[in-house]
Amino acid sequence: MKITEFQAHLKEHPEKPLLFILPDGGLIPAHFHITEVGHVKKNFIDCGGTRRSTESCLLQTWTADDTDHRLVAGKLSMIFGKAGDVLPDDQLPVEVEFEDFSVSQFPVTGVQVLDGSLAFQLGLKHTDCLAKELCLPGVCGPAATVNLLGCAPGSGCC
Repeated sequence: MKITEFQAHLKEHPEKPLLFILPDGGLIPAHFHITEVGHVKKNFIDCGGTRRSTESCLLQTWTADDTDHRLVAGKLSMIFGKAGDVLPDDQLPVEVEFEDFSVSQFPVTGVQVLDGSLAFQLGLKHTDCLAKELCLPGVCGPAATVNLLGCAPGSGCC
């Protein structure tokens, strides 16, 4: 979900408390705080040598001992309003960061009104090889010798 769609839902339901539904159906505890609205840009080179970049809007959640705390949609909309030029583009995908044993990031994939709350569904992120044509067995070309990864020596494969 992009920032524009995310904010539209917040503005449509300003008084509703927010929920984030984890991919396994569990919930981020309802007393979470949003401690950061950030722009994350990652520049990298994939295993095939291609330069790439990704960008997102990252909402960092944090839970404290104040279990009576509840964030409503209108308040988060106001926090977005203060983000100003931190977010260079309102078409960035929105992700939520949550710590439960380890810190994880989840893309926002959907929304529904659920039991009087505005509930955002979170999805999973996955790793991937972005140079499959170089790295997967049978795709490396007519090499006489192929190692266990399916890559010919000297092919530049991962």
